[in-house]
Amino acid sequence: MLKPNVGHINYLNCLPLTYTFTKNPSDKFNLFKDVPANLNQAITQDKLDISPVSSIIYARNFDKLMILPDISIMADGPVQSIILVSKKPIHEITTDKILLTSQSATSHCLLKIIMNKRYHATPDYSIAKVSPQNPFSDENATASLFIGDDALFLKYHQDKNLYYYDIGQQWKEFTNLCMVYAVWVVRKDFAQENPQKTSIIQQYIKNGFANGFANLHQAIKEIATDKPFSFTQLDEYLHIIQWKLQEEQLKALSLFYQYAFELNLIDALPQLNIFNPNTKN
Repeated sequence: MLKPNVGHINYLNCLPLTYTFTKNPSDKFNLFKDVPANLNQAITQDKLDISPVSSIIYARNFDKLMILPDISIMADGPVQSIILVSKKPIHEITTDKILLTSQSATSHCLLKIIMNKRYHATPDYSIAKVSPQNPFSDENATASLFIGDDALFLKYHQDKNLYYYDIGQQWKEFTNLCMVYAVWVVRKDFAQENPQKTSIIQQYIKNGFANGFANLHQAIKEIATDKPFSFTQLDEYLHIIQWKLQEEQLKALSLFYQYAFELNLIDALPQLNIFNPNTKN
């Protein structure tokens, strides 16, 4: 039988796993490295069997996907890599235009939930090409949302005339819960036909994060040499990001989905179908 196709986010938030893939590649599956948006699309189009996806993508496809246990991308409070840059304080934003990066799905929904539920605002959202050097490509925009390496860069290069908000911290202050930004999923049909293969890959990914984190100093030195951040900055970031998925994270994920459903960001309230190789899925 052909090897399973497995996706991987080659971003800083998965650096420990990237380290393991580099040092100890598995011969059990084919690895496809790409940005989150492309991985989201690939697994929903059946081009991948297992992949990390933005949390909101699972909610929109829960009828055909299952969540792998014990692994996610989450943070309890500040996340550093989802930043809203604004020309005025966030509580003064009402119907203003906010520019959204095209790179992320979950962060869009999270920002919309924060603005609506916490600040009772109804901004005009627009997808636009933005950069840390030019955060307001549309001069009529009041704020812009950045994710990933660009957001982390902005954390350390702030304009004293602008306001910066960590959206993970905003969620924490509003809900007192952590936030799950991405989950690993398996196509339901693949899991049903290949429960043991699915379990082996899940365990490899879980162990891969643990191994990479245990060797974090080496991982940062070897893998992140081309990044515009100091060792200290990356070390701090990778102690904020966590990769677990337990009861607390599932509770937070459920609330995120509840709010997304209330704001019509998803069509249905998803069931959290967790893969278990020992039961009939």
